Amino acid sequence: MTVTTVAAEDPAALLPPDLQRILDGHGLESDGLSIVVQAVDESEPLLSLNPAAARSPASIIKLLTTFAALDILGPAHTWRTEAFLGGRLQDGRLDGDLILKGSGDPYLTTERFWTFLRTLRAKGLRQIDGDLIIDNTYFELAEEDPGAFDGQPFRTYNVTPDALLVNLKAVQFRVYRPIPGARPNVVTDPVISNLEIDNRIANVQGPCRGYQRGVAIDLLEGLGGNKVQLSGRFPTGCNEYSLYRTVMTPPEFAYGVFQPLWTQLGGGLAGHVKTGAAPEDERPFARSDSVPLAEVVRNINKFSNNVMTRQVLLTIGAERLEPPGTAEKGRQAIAGWLGETGIAMPSLYLDNGSGLSRTTRVSAAGLANMMLAAWQHPYMSEFMSSMPLSGMDGTLRNRYRGGSLAGRIHAKTGRLDNVYSIAGYVQSRSGQRFVVVAIHNDTDVHRGPGQELQNALLRWVFQQ
Repeated sequence: MTVTTVAAEDPAALLPPDLQRILDGHGLESDGLSIVVQAVDESEPLLSLNPAAARSPASIIKLLTTFAALDILGPAHTWRTEAFLGGRLQDGRLDGDLILKGSGDPYLTTERFWTFLRTLRAKGLRQIDGDLIIDNTYFELAEEDPGAFDGQPFRTYNVTPDALLVNLKAVQFRVYRPIPGARPNVVTDPVISNLEIDNRIANVQGPCRGYQRGVAIDLLEGLGGNKVQLSGRFPTGCNEYSLYRTVMTPPEFAYGVFQPLWTQLGGGLAGHVKTGAAPEDERPFARSDSVPLAEVVRNINKFSNNVMTRQVLLTIGAERLEPPGTAEKGRQAIAGWLGETGIAMPSLYLDNGSGLSRTTRVSAAGLANMMLAAWQHPYMSEFMSSMPLSGMDGTLRNRYRGGSLAGRIHAKTGRLDNVYSIAGYVQSRSGQRFVVVAIHNDTDVHRGPGQELQNALLRWVFQQ
C-alpha cells in the first residue's frame, strides 16, 4: 500500500483570507484548528495548519475504524447468529431450552431477527418448553455506565455493545391520538412483551410545538429494569410524535422482542430468559448470516452510528487476535494493522472507535495519511461510497443542497461539545480530487463557528 506522508507542521502556514476572517470575527485563535488539504495525486499538501497536533476528532474517527475493518475483515465479511437446541425436538415440541448465540452482528434489526425466527419455524420448531438462553460470550465487555459520557443513559447514541444486540436495543415510542381530542396512546416499535409502560400523558390546548411536544420519558428502574413512564401534556394540535430510547439489558430486550414475534409465527415459549453458553461440540440447529460488512460500514458512516462502530471494533479484536472481542484487542489489532500498512498515525488513541469519547485523539496529518492510503486501496469505492454525500444523504443531506458543492463532497462529519470536524474527499471545480481533514477544538466551536469555518474551507477547496 502506497502512503504519502503529509508535510511537517509549518508554524508560518497562512490560512486563506476567508477562513482567517471567520476566526477573527469569532475571536478564535488558529492554535485550536488543524487542517490538511492534499490532492490525492500529489506528494505535498496544498494547505497544512497544525497538522501534527493531537486533537479530539469526534465522529470522524469512525473512518479509521471502518477502513481498518474493510481491509482486515474484507467487505464481504458477515456475522453469524446461531440457534442450538438444548433438548429433544419431537413433533414440533422442544423438551428443553432454545439457545441463541451471537457473534456481534451490528445490524440485527427486528425484521432480520423475525426472518431468523421464521427459519426456526420452517425447520419444525414450534413449542419451547424450557427457557430462551442468550449466549453473548463472543464479546467480553468491561463494566460501563452508559450515561457517563453526557448523563443521558437512555439515549440511543449511548447504547453499549453486546454480542447479541437485537435492533440496536432501540425502541420507538409513538405517542398518538386514535381520534381528535382523545387522550394520547403509546405504542412501541418493536413490540416488547416484557416492557411495562405507564402512560400518564395528558392533553393541553395549543399548537403542535415545544420540546418533545411536552412529553417526558423516564425509565423508573434504569436500564436494568423493565418499567417506562411517559408523562407531560401533549398539545391538542399534535396527532403523533415519536421518541427513540434504549431500554433494558440486551438479553431481556432480545427476549422481549422474541416472544411476540414467536407468538405471531404460531410458536410458544414456556420459560423466560437466561444467559449461558452454547454447546461447543454441536452443530447449530439453524443460523442467520448478517448483511455484509460493506453495507454495515455504509450505515455507520452515513448516519454516524456509535454502537455499530463499537461492535465492529470488538469484532476486529476477536477476529484478528482471538475471542472474546474486547476494545483493547480491537485497538491492538488496528495498531498492528497500521504498522503493517505503513500508515503513520503517531498521536492516535482510539478508545472505543466511535468518537463518542473525551479521550480519543488523532492528528489531522494522521487521518490525511489514512485517507490518502485509502484512495489507493482496492476497496476505495466501498469506503468512499460509505460516506455522506453533500446535499444528498446521510449527515450531509441538508448541507450544500442545490448549490455548487452538492454531490462534490464525500465526507464524515464530527461534533461534540467544543469539537467540530470533517474528513473526506472533495472534487474541485476543475475535477481534481482532494483529501480534506479539518479538526477544530475550541470553546463553543460546535455552536456555529466550526460549521461556518468548515463551509468556507470546503468552498475554498472547491475553487482549486
